[in-house]
Amino acid sequence: MKPGIWIAPLAALLAAGCGYHTGGRGLLLPKNITTIAVPAFKNITTRYRLAELLPAAITRELIARTHYDVVTDPNTADAVLTGTVTHFFGAPVIFNQSTGRATTVQVYVRFDIALHERATGKDLYSRNGVEFRERYEISVDPAAYFEESEVAMDRLSKDVARTIVSGILEKF
Repeated sequence: MKPGIWIAPLAALLAAGCGYHTGGRGLLLPKNITTIAVPAFKNITTRYRLAELLPAAITRELIARTHYDVVTDPNTADAVLTGTVTHFFGAPVIFNQSTGRATTVQVYVRFDIALHERATGKDLYSRNGVEFRERYEISVDPAAYFEESEVAMDRLSKDVARTIVSGILEKF
């Protein structure tokens, strides 16, 4: 018998048991979880809209990528995702050399997030001190000024949502 005849079936057998799955499709939450509540986050910073933007973006990402029903009322859900925006800081990072005025700002946002099973209180996912950064430009021409910070916060929220939902689904 040829020694190479066993290689293909052996490779198929080994690959079947390796635990491989497509990224974002792990769904490692308990089977009894069918609804997730995503209420507004607490906010202990001066940036008021982040506590609304982050849960909204996470809700959209959960709906797009999972089979879970997403609700706002924690009393009607199997699991509750809570968060607290703990730090918001913006600093100029690029300056116009001729005027000395800032042209680009980088914002830093830090928050804590946790997904709890409502019936048992068990932590299903938890991360403290999660930090995200986003840059935006400041117009140097006052006549053509456009406030870019809100658009930057939308971009940051979408990035946060992708990362958090991936973390929940893959348990990392």
